[in-house]
Amino acid sequence: MADLLDRHDPYVEPEWTNGYERLLVSIINQSISTASARAVRERVFALFDGEVTPEAVLNATESELVEAGLGERKTEYARHAAEAYLERDLTPAGLADHSDEEVIDELTEIRGIGAWTARMYLLFVLERDDVLPLGDLAVRRGIETLYNDGEEMSREEMRSLAKRWRPYRSHAVRYIWAEYESDE
Repeated sequence: MADLLDRHDPYVEPEWTNGYERLLVSIINQSISTASARAVRERVFALFDGEVTPEAVLNATESELVEAGLGERKTEYARHAAEAYLERDLTPAGLADHSDEEVIDELTEIRGIGAWTARMYLLFVLERDDVLPLGDLAVRRGIETLYNDGEEMSREEMRSLAKRWRPYRSHAVRYIWAEYESDE
């Protein structure tokens, strides 16, 4: 891990203008490669001229969103997330007093938002310090590469290994992602 600190700066990620924008990015990233997600994200953001808000998504036609690369299912998820974002206070201020588990419960009530997406929200929007998203393939592969010569590890083995990173597992995860993505 110390070597990663010298090689990467995982905090140079684009600044998201709002929590909904990052939530949409997580929806886009679900179940597709990093390169594919980047391409879809660029097309979706171009559709909104960079002004990605819940209102903009709800005002776009379904065909515009589908053609931008979201597809029908992710368009549905993006719209459900937009409605929930407007109806409830899912901003960092609105969720500040919620525990990580309460945030996950709140977000996973939204159709199309699962535990992985909720954990990405904890990490990137709420900037919680101690999130370990083992549902993320890049995190698992990165841990396996760094700590087990690329050989498969169980999630329990990874959780055990990550205990030494507490209470800053989110920061370790960011460095692991940076290393994993640099190898792509």
